[in-house]
Amino acid sequence: MTQETRTLPALAPGSVETPFVIKDYGEIVSHDTLWDAHSHPFHELLWNERGASTAVVGARVWTITPTLGLWMPAGTLHTGSASAGTWLRASFFGFRTTASISDTPVAVEITPLLRLLLERLGEPGLAPSSRVATEALVLDVLAPSPRELLVQVPTSGLLRPIADAVREDPGDHRTLADWASELGVSTRTVTRAFSAETGTSFVRWVAAVRAQHAIGLLTRGWDVESVAEQVGYRSASAFGAAFRRTTGLTPGMFRPELTP
Repeated sequence: MTQETRTLPALAPGSVETPFVIKDYGEIVSHDTLWDAHSHPFHELLWNERGASTAVVGARVWTITPTLGLWMPAGTLHTGSASAGTWLRASFFGFRTTASISDTPVAVEITPLLRLLLERLGEPGLAPSSRVATEALVLDVLAPSPRELLVQVPTSGLLRPIADAVREDPGDHRTLADWASELGVSTRTVTRAFSAETGTSFVRWVAAVRAQHAIGLLTRGWDVESVAEQVGYRSASAFGAAFRRTTGLTPGMFRPELTP
């Protein structure tokens, strides 16, 4: 499969005139696609009609899906990726016409109501009065979500081998004690390092990495049993329970036939 890399400029907030309130964008990517580091002069709400994509800001990696989007404030330097066949959606919010809902990137739940409103703004020939009314409703319901598909990637020399191995193979079954032994340090040292760098425990961090990887497979149509095995769980039920604890959602929500 051919991979495409796109280069976009890094633009400061408001550096380009954006007289619109909300502008719609959509694209079905035909190749696995990477976006180099860039930033926009406007705020951006990223979401997908189909499939999963990622956005990376520093060491933070978000998964974007049809049910969980990501608010990207103007001027935020980020990279991105999407696999072939992903139907990307985005809504651009004028920097001077719209206040940001957050100073930093934050997850946004794409509720059925928000989806309908955003889709209406993409309709050709929408009357100006209807556009104004719909934009007002979007801004009224738009809010950060307490749920997010986020992994904070550790970058220290101590934890980088662990992070690289687990992200390469989420089914890796090595425990914290196994890793400590391999790295020649105490379990307590690794535990403290994970807490300091990621804000969570090793077990929860691995569960988040597995959930992100699982979502990518589920949105490609993999069945739950195969996904569970691929990301290191002994049964679909164990995978489902861990997935719900991590994301607050069920694996079935990301299967293509069940995506709203």
